[in-house]
Amino acid sequence: PERALADPSMAAARRAVDLILAGHMPYPAIAVDRWWNLVAHNPAMAPLLAGVDPALLQPPVNPLRISLHPRGLAPMIVNAADWRAHVLARLHKQVQVSGDVRLAALFDELRALPHAGEGGHDAAAPDLGGVAMPLLLRVGGQVLHLISTITVFGTPVDVTLSELALETFFPADDATAAWLRRAAGTA
Repeated sequence: PERALADPSMAAARRAVDLILAGHMPYPAIAVDRWWNLVAHNPAMAPLLAGVDPALLQPPVNPLRISLHPRGLAPMIVNAADWRAHVLARLHKQVQVSGDVRLAALFDELRALPHAGEGGHDAAAPDLGGVAMPLLLRVGGQVLHLISTITVFGTPVDVTLSELALETFFPADDATAAWLRRAAGTA
């Protein structure tokens, strides 16, 4: 069956998702549906979204849109060209595998957004040997070095859970880890 994660019959699954998000503190983590719409997040996301246009934070909130939109995180992403290419390639692969028209529309929308890196502040991210695409995010005067992982439930018994993904962000250096711990303490 397919039910919303907010459905009372999904309470145990929602608790599991919330436990994972809370357990990832003080580092940011989100849960998204198959169209990359935000389902849940932990409090560590708030400091990273402080400069995002409030209109982009109205439901349905789409983290991919936020990351590439010129009124979202795109102007704050130091390695904007690399990040954009990474996001679009990942989404394009999902479109090819699924044939989902909503994902295809999202891909077309994101591809049409202006490139944030064209303003000249784009910088190359450190090479992590293809294991991860770093996200270099300027928040205030600090450049945060983040990597992320995507987790899916391997043996779901519900369509909702089979289409849910958890994206967890990790600090890629000590300075970022310290900043995230301080920010979580004030969130």
